Amino acid sequence: MSDAAAQAPRTIEEKSEPRAPRSTAVPGALLGVFGLVALVALWWGSIELFSAPGSFARLFAPAAAFSSLLDLASGPDLWTHVGLSLKRIAVGLGLAVLIGVPIGLAVGASTTFEAATTPAFQLLRMISPLSWMPIAVMVLGVGDKPIYFLLTFAAVWPILLNTAAGVRALDRRWLLLAESLSATRWELLTRVILPGIVAHVLTGVRLAIGIQWIMLVPCEMLGVSAGLGYFILDTRDRLAYSELAAVVIVIGVLGFLLDALARKAHRAQGRG
Repeated sequence: MSDAAAQAPRTIEEKSEPRAPRSTAVPGALLGVFGLVALVALWWGSIELFSAPGSFARLFAPAAAFSSLLDLASGPDLWTHVGLSLKRIAVGLGLAVLIGVPIGLAVGASTTFEAATTPAFQLLRMISPLSWMPIAVMVLGVGDKPIYFLLTFAAVWPILLNTAAGVRALDRRWLLLAESLSATRWELLTRVILPGIVAHVLTGVRLAIGIQWIMLVPCEMLGVSAGLGYFILDTRDRLAYSELAAVVIVIGVLGFLLDALARKAHRAQGRG
C-alpha cells in the first residue's frame, strides 16, 4: 500500500474535524447598555408625546433630571444623604443576619421547632412592614430607631427561611462522617453546617437587600432629617422637581449596584 493511500483516512479525518463556530453574540454588558438607553429613550418619548409644552410633566424630563443630577453630585449634600441611607441599610441587614441565621438554623435542624414556629412566622411574614410604621414611631419615637426596626423586620424573613432551607438541604452523609470522627457540636456547626449553607444565606441576603431598598424611602419619611427618602420630601417641598427626578435616578442606580454586589458575592462563594 502506498504512503498516500495510508495517509488518506488521516487526511479525511483531519478535514472532517469541526471548527469552532465564530461567536456572533452581542456581549451581555453591551445588551444591558442598550436596554438602559432604550429606557431613557422611552422616558424622553413619553414626555414629548403625552405632555404639552410648558406642562408640569416637562419638569421631570430626562435633560433636566440629568442636569440636576450632575449639580447634586458635585456638592456634598447628596453624598451625605446617600451615606446615611446606606448606613441604615447596613445596620438593618446586620441585625437581620444576627437574628435570622440562628433562628433559621434551629428551624432547619428541628422538625418540632419548625412545626411550632411556622404558623407564627408565616403570619408575621405576611404583614407588610409598612403596617408597623405607626406603632414603631409611637413605641420607639422619631429618628433612626424605628427605621432600623422596620428594615430589620423586612429583611429577617428571607434570611431566616433560606437558612432553614440550607440546613434541610445539607447532605446527611457529611454530618454522619463528622460524628463518626467524634466532632463536637461546635465543630459540627462551624466546619460542616455553616460552610454548607453559605450559598443559601447569601441568597437570603440578596433578597433581603432588595426588600430593604424598597422599604427605605417610606421609612426615611418618618421624621428624620437626612437620607434619600427625606431628600425626596425636601425636593418636593422646595418645588425642585428636576432634583426630585435626579434623586429617583440615584435610588435606582444604588439599588442596582447593591444587588450586583450581592450577586457577585454569591457567585464568588460558588466558585470557592
